[in-house]
Amino acid sequence: MVKENADGNSGVSSEMSHKCGRLCLGPLTFHSEAVGDRVSLSHGCRLAERTGDTFKNGLLFSSRPVKPQEKIRLRVERESFLWHGALRVGFTNVPPSARARPLPCMAIPNLSDSPGHWAAPVHESYCQAGSELEFWVSCGGTIYVTSNNSRQQKLLTGVDLSLPLWVMIDIYGQTCSIFLLGSEKKGKITTSRSCPAPEHLPSPHIVNLKNAISGVSSPCGNSDEYICCPDMEVAAGESCVVCMGSKATITLPCGHRCLCARCHPKVCQQFGTCPLCRHVISAPVEERSVSGAAPRRQQALQ
Repeated sequence: MVKENADGNSGVSSEMSHKCGRLCLGPLTFHSEAVGDRVSLSHGCRLAERTGDTFKNGLLFSSRPVKPQEKIRLRVERESFLWHGALRVGFTNVPPSARARPLPCMAIPNLSDSPGHWAAPVHESYCQAGSELEFWVSCGGTIYVTSNNSRQQKLLTGVDLSLPLWVMIDIYGQTCSIFLLGSEKKGKITTSRSCPAPEHLPSPHIVNLKNAISGVSSPCGNSDEYICCPDMEVAAGESCVVCMGSKATITLPCGHRCLCARCHPKVCQQFGTCPLCRHVISAPVEERSVSGAAPRRQQALQ
């Protein structure tokens, strides 16, 4: 088994608890420990590749439980026509951390025949390189899948929703590599989304934001434009992702509360996208008062 494990198990616990806003579902990655013998994880446990000359040993699980109607988004990065069949997707109420190692060779039938596991094959036409897939379990316990080049398909029924559910994926057959794009859950009015794991910040995109706004390459620069308040104590997960010194008080249209009042207008003006998910900032955003007063609205710069 080959994996990226610089943070050990501590990353899993932080992913479970971190949320950066009221519309944030929390970070979603692949579990760093419960992976198949031929799986290599990188890019913050979001890129998974099956290595070696084989069609199996590609099991993966999510880093946290997911909700009914939370749509899991994947992109197929690489395929091989040496094998038949493709990706298998599903859900399980067995926590990844509770699984014995090594994992079984395949989701079907090794896991699907045991209690608490539901998995189904995805048609090869959905799994071509470059295809983006969404799959989810409905409030009625039915698993669906769709892609950007195919219509929605029902995979199976009968998923038990009475216990927490983790995503279960098998990089099988022709599918060799997948990238976890995140997840979203649509409500009647708002849409909640997952966000990148906090331990992998700052990402290159956020570093670029800092440099562009400050005109310096590191927080040690002397530019007055660099926004830093070293004497201000801000709890982890609550600080602005650009300056890392001020409290994040601005909730963007995507639901991420990740910018302070001073960084926000500069990010809107120079980039126009959320630093975490790249969602376009084109609607009013909310600033939350630190004292707990009622929030006020302000218009994002175009």
